[in-house]
Amino acid sequence: MPELPDIAAYLHALAPRVVGKRLLQVRIQGPSLLRTADPPIYKTEGKTVLALRRVGKRIVFVLGDDLFLVLHLMIAGRLHWKPAGAKLGGRINLAAFDFEDGTLLLTEAGTKRRASLHLVRGEAALIEMDPGGIDVMNATPEQFRTALSVENRTLKRALTDPRIVSGIGNAYSDEILWTARLSPILQTGKLSDDEWQRLYEATRTALQQWIDRLQAEAEEKFPEKVTAFRPEMAVHGRFGKPCPRCGSPVQRIRYADNETNYCATCQTEGRVLADRSLSRLLGKDWPRTLDELDALKRR
Repeated sequence: MPELPDIAAYLHALAPRVVGKRLLQVRIQGPSLLRTADPPIYKTEGKTVLALRRVGKRIVFVLGDDLFLVLHLMIAGRLHWKPAGAKLGGRINLAAFDFEDGTLLLTEAGTKRRASLHLVRGEAALIEMDPGGIDVMNATPEQFRTALSVENRTLKRALTDPRIVSGIGNAYSDEILWTARLSPILQTGKLSDDEWQRLYEATRTALQQWIDRLQAEAEEKFPEKVTAFRPEMAVHGRFGKPCPRCGSPVQRIRYADNETNYCATCQTEGRVLADRSLSRLLGKDWPRTLDELDALKRR
């Protein structure tokens, strides 16, 4: 799912293309995409895009007449900038937003249609769509600690809960925790003052580095291939590859469709965290350290 740095890159690329421009029409092919009926989508026709905003992981087109077009890409939704009047055909094409100078295409890979489009009127209606998480790039250390301390959760779950923190998901939470040298299963209720400060600084540092990197790429070309797996990442999606800081193999915890990647040496004092499926299978033979894991592999 595109997260804060990815959304920032989209906004950076879209701004010179659509802000101040008239939205001629919205063509929708995906029957499940549009989730609102009032105001009707045709009310956007001819409206000028006054600004772009981010609400969590949503992209917001601020239109005239107090209208807000809210796009949530979910996991597989992606945006593509095409010549004006681009055809809307094919299985993955869900919608086209036509401007005088180009067309913004929305695609969604896979068979599940999760991307959504809402048209709402008024700031109050837009606020209702915000899950409520804090913007860490504008939060003080005290605000950050207060938000994450409301419930005693693991750091991974706290960082990825949109009601707690805005815009962070599976990929960048891994990078944040690696930067902070903190275990993904460490609970917020057990953090020391020093660990809170490290987490706060690492969150802002990791996100800003990726925002800067992706926006620089968006200067050169529209971000057509947004992905959660990038070769420059330290641990996310790099299971078995060497940690760029210490050289130890990156570990993972798999659950459902997601996985948490971490460095045991840098983040968990050498302990290998239990993987739900494999730890049940191996039982007492589950390796507790990197040395035990290496020995198990040799056997």
